[in-house]
Amino acid sequence: MFNLKRPCAKCPFRTDIPGYLYGDRVDEIVSGLKAGQSFYCHETTSDEDDDEGGQTVATDESEFCAGALILMEKDGGPNQMMRIGERLRMYDHKKLDMAAPVFDTGTQMIRHHREAQGDSDQRRQRRR
Repeated sequence: MFNLKRPCAKCPFRTDIPGYLYGDRVDEIVSGLKAGQSFYCHETTSDEDDDEGGQTVATDESEFCAGALILMEKDGGPNQMMRIGERLRMYDHKKLDMAAPVFDTGTQMIRHHREAQGDSDQRRQRRR
């Protein structure tokens, strides 16, 4: 569950790619992490079709997102899930690539994605 050490190429926690989360999703992710929830790497989850148009679900092989782990370590420390992983010796923060391009705070991440959303909204309005 805690085997990833570096964020994947499309990780929403990366500072070196354009923001792409829309609506309130980025806020939900950051507040969920701070509330102790897990956030799994999208490369290790499964797409499940449902009446809502599909959603991503965790599987037995899903891994906690390395970008989320790094952000939490930088922004106040591990959440409840991470602390449980530490106690069970499943998670060791020293193995994370803390030099990876990941935001230092959840606020920075939210701002980054919101600014990209604003840019997209402005482009749409100009095309009208």
